Amino acid sequence: MRYAVRKLDEVPTVPGAGVRWHPLQHHFRLSAFGANVFAAESEGDELIGEHDETASGQEELYIVLRGAVRFSLDGETHTVEALGVVAVTDPSVRRSATAMEPGATLLALGAEACAEFHSTWRSTWFADVPQS
Repeated sequence: MRYAVRKLDEVPTVPGAGVRWHPLQHHFRLSAFGANVFAAESEGDELIGEHDETASGQEELYIVLRGAVRFSLDGETHTVEALGVVAVTDPSVRRSATAMEPGATLLALGAEACAEFHSTWRSTWFADVPQS
């Protein structure tokens, strides 16, 4: 397969996960980064269990696609609504995410930070864009 086009509900879910877990990385055979979508059935569903990425060295990016999600980041609580973004660049940060309403949907992307990574985007395109 050189490429694929699917609706999210066409991507199989992991049985017994407790939420609708669409393993994008597995389904599409991605090898450069992890990618998963988690969708809550009910308010209070745990979308991302508490963890850190100290062992893996992963950076993670979360995008709330629908609804609202409560993130815990090193003990601080943040409510993030649809189209909100959470970037965790420090692997030691303890994190978790809980649905604040039924149907809350979260995209999670992750990969190990490495000095060898070189973006195909030109840095001059972002010269006037502030960084956090």
